[in-house]
Amino acid sequence: MIYSGARILIEELIRHDIKTVFGYPGGAVLDIYDELYNNCDRIEHIISAHEQGAAHAADGYARVTGKPAVVIATSGPGATNLVTGIANAYLDSVPIIAVTGNVAVPLLGRDSFQEVDIVGITQPIVKHSYIVREADELEFIINEAFAIASSGRKGPVLIDISKTAQSGTCEYKGNYNISFNEKKPLPDLSVALKAIETAKKPYIYCGGGVLASNAEKEVLELSKRISAPIGLSIMGLTAVPSSYELNLGVSGMHGKYASNLAQSEADLMIAVGVRFSDRATGNLSEYTKNCTVIHIDIDEAELGKNVASMIDLCGDAKLILQSLLSSIKKSEKPNWVNRVLCYKKSDNQISDKKDFLPENIISFIRAKMSSDTVVATDVGQHQMWVVQHYGFEKPHKLLTSGGLGTMGYGMGAAVGGCVASDRKRTVLFTGDGSFGMNLNEIATAVSQGLPLLIVILNNGVLGMVRQWQCMFYDERYSSTTLNRRTNFVDLAKAFGADGKVVNSMSELESVFEDGLPGNKPLILDCRIDLDKKVFPMIPPQGSVKDILIG
Repeated sequence: MIYSGARILIEELIRHDIKTVFGYPGGAVLDIYDELYNNCDRIEHIISAHEQGAAHAADGYARVTGKPAVVIATSGPGATNLVTGIANAYLDSVPIIAVTGNVAVPLLGRDSFQEVDIVGITQPIVKHSYIVREADELEFIINEAFAIASSGRKGPVLIDISKTAQSGTCEYKGNYNISFNEKKPLPDLSVALKAIETAKKPYIYCGGGVLASNAEKEVLELSKRISAPIGLSIMGLTAVPSSYELNLGVSGMHGKYASNLAQSEADLMIAVGVRFSDRATGNLSEYTKNCTVIHIDIDEAELGKNVASMIDLCGDAKLILQSLLSSIKKSEKPNWVNRVLCYKKSDNQISDKKDFLPENIISFIRAKMSSDTVVATDVGQHQMWVVQHYGFEKPHKLLTSGGLGTMGYGMGAAVGGCVASDRKRTVLFTGDGSFGMNLNEIATAVSQGLPLLIVILNNGVLGMVRQWQCMFYDERYSSTTLNRRTNFVDLAKAFGADGKVVNSMSELESVFEDGLPGNKPLILDCRIDLDKKVFPMIPPQGSVKDILIG
């Protein structure tokens, strides 16, 4: 069959089970959008309000499904508007395929209208990138791109397609089957098994790599088998049910007291699919002072990069854990378990449930949602409060920006997550600062009829930055008091959504008694105290010895 390059792209997306793509049209992708029009009964396109929102939507979609998602943008500003979304996906190891258009081959490198070197711009933040000059290159490149995005440590791939390649024609075979997931021999586990056998106070640190390899059951079984409490990175938060007794919650700068204290006292840390970022470790000289570290990760570059692990196991986390479990016998450690459970009790903050506090707002909404509800966040104090208090029971239900810390991530991610979950109720927790970044995506949610519950924890300030200014900069609040007059209720209605101001727990209860709209977003403008801080907190480059409880 002789097809245009644009047609080949659509055929290959469909062949890779892509049912929905996100994007924004423009001159350099008109051929692609013409083929989307011709095939609208086979593949859905959702237009965003801004290309960054489309990139975050693809990111959210990929996190929920665990499979690559696709975003399309035109050349020049369309392509550069994707950069933050691509970087966000890269740092959180999310598989997205970013398709951009570019000028015709004879015009490349001539500073043509809306021409930028998007391959050069994004090179540090993608697993791989391509510039496609001719149509006959496209079929192989698309297949290889999907294989790269979804193999090993997952991540974004960019395909920049010239207008020459889009409009040109060639034979389409439709039979490429590229895979890089060939089975590799497992590393030698003997030293790790000996360390596990002799450990008296083992601790499991669980990261996003557990979710990427679908190793949730294995982590849980390992914890039960060796009586090891589990601490979680933000990216690994949903890998273990919050109701599991030995789940101590998130660790790190704003982690739970029990999780951080247990880690500091452990004589063995089994770190699975984590990269030991600075916000997770604090003072490195103190972080692993008392323990041997077994680091399991699919990316060899992460082994020893931030923490000098004694035992490195490179490979798929699920396969390595399965092999370890086949040789590990049940080991009871009642003294260690009782000790960490005692720490866990101290994490239960005592507050009147009637007080209009972030933790009470989040806990109340959690009680109204099912365990299948997808939750998105933006970045800041509200993000940490959700991580601490929401209580996730199932994997792939949290969409949050971990590595890049992208304010404005939430709205796009909530759109993508909602679409990926069959357009079921999806919750976005955000702050007034973060929400202002990409609130234009309300238009997308309304036009798509998405039942988003958008909870703005509105304190009138850039809360997390203000908290640092309060604690480390002698209360010099430079540019963090917003003084905005935005009426979020009127804004919601202008977009075609609903909105309500909420000032108390009783008013929040009334919202749910009245019922939530089923076919459009509802924005709840929750007015909270500007001086409310996120605790616990380990100061920058501090250790558990420096932890601030409040």
